[in-house]
Amino acid sequence: MKFKLDENLEPGLAALLQQERHDVATVLSQSLSGRLDTEIYEVCGAEGRTLITMDLDFSNPLRFPAANTPGIIILRPPRPVLSLIRSVFNALPALLRRESPIGQLWIVEPGRLRVHEPMKDETKGNPPTTE
Repeated sequence: MKFKLDENLEPGLAALLQQERHDVATVLSQSLSGRLDTEIYEVCGAEGRTLITMDLDFSNPLRFPAANTPGIIILRPPRPVLSLIRSVFNALPALLRRESPIGQLWIVEPGRLRVHEPMKDETKGNPPTTE
């Protein structure tokens, strides 16, 4: 699978997914830092990459529908502390071996995966609104 790590995640986390033979790019390495969420969403779609982020703006399925995308994964550690972020991120390889995020919004919390199933309106490909 192909992934893009958002700028709010440590770029070094990419190595964990790369060890699992995934193709991982980062917002930082592609000089996309500071871009609007809509731009990041569009770039991920154009590149066929699942976005991995901690940005809760992407959890709005009406604004950022996952149905026609490679998927959106939002990490939700109990606190935004590097060790807790890494702990939640470390759960991804096992989850990805069992399931695919394609077309879905995943919320990954410690010991828990919530999957948002798209509603019919979300599959119509409505473009997200600007920020």
